[in-house]
Amino acid sequence: MIKSILLAVDGSVYTDAQVKHCVQLARAFQARISVLTVVDIRFFEWAVSMGTEGFVPVIPSAVYQEESKKMLESKADAVLKKCAAILRKEKIDFEAEKLHGPPADVIEEKSYLVDLLIIGARGEFAKWTSKFGGATLEVVVRQCNKPIFITSKEFKKISKMLIAYDGSDKANKALQLSGFVAENLQVPVTILSVSDNEQKRNRDLQNAETYLNPYDVDVELMGVHGNPEKNIVQISQEKKCDLIIMGAFGHSRFREAILGSTTEQVMRTSKIPLLLSK
Repeated sequence: MIKSILLAVDGSVYTDAQVKHCVQLARAFQARISVLTVVDIRFFEWAVSMGTEGFVPVIPSAVYQEESKKMLESKADAVLKKCAAILRKEKIDFEAEKLHGPPADVIEEKSYLVDLLIIGARGEFAKWTSKFGGATLEVVVRQCNKPIFITSKEFKKISKMLIAYDGSDKANKALQLSGFVAENLQVPVTILSVSDNEQKRNRDLQNAETYLNPYDVDVELMGVHGNPEKNIVQISQEKKCDLIIMGAFGHSRFREAILGSTTEQVMRTSKIPLLLSK
């Protein structure tokens, strides 16, 4: 099911955890890795295009632009070199590539060629975005049609998973992905249903358990009422899970516009990695 993984790295404090998670998953799935880093030169293109149309036009000098581009190129090369060294040491099959353009667009385009994308919860400007997910990440999550593994800053080997299940089509796809991941990693799972309707909770949990029966996985069922996003994060901590798996954007666009989606809230508040099924 997962035989190729795209590892999108930018040299941020999340990169080390990304690589380590990639190694664990690649071994479990016997998957090939494509390492990607993107040189984002949009600032320079924006500055030049401003010209005299900007209220206070700021056009970097040619020397400044050239030196800055060299710095970005050098950083990208260093990131790929370090990732390559780790993967070679771990004896993981991989290829590495440096591309230019808007990071979200480049990552989305390359994701069409793989089964899974691994990306950090925040990018190289993480210290200024502590309350929100990275801008690139949020665009990628909206646009990419492949499963996305979002890493936290610190690496911890996955030993237990939480599956958020609400009976929707999106959640059913997440359940299929969960069975594959849990069986290959040989880790137990907790299936969580959050609903104020007890009958629905019990039905969803029973259906999820039935679905996972053919998989060689230990399953625990848990149903609670209340706020889904808060319960998902809280219970993942209480159960000492190392990964949350859920379907992406299961609610209507209208609800998301008013309240924000469960996906976005979990992305922003979870302290552990999140695997989104699309």
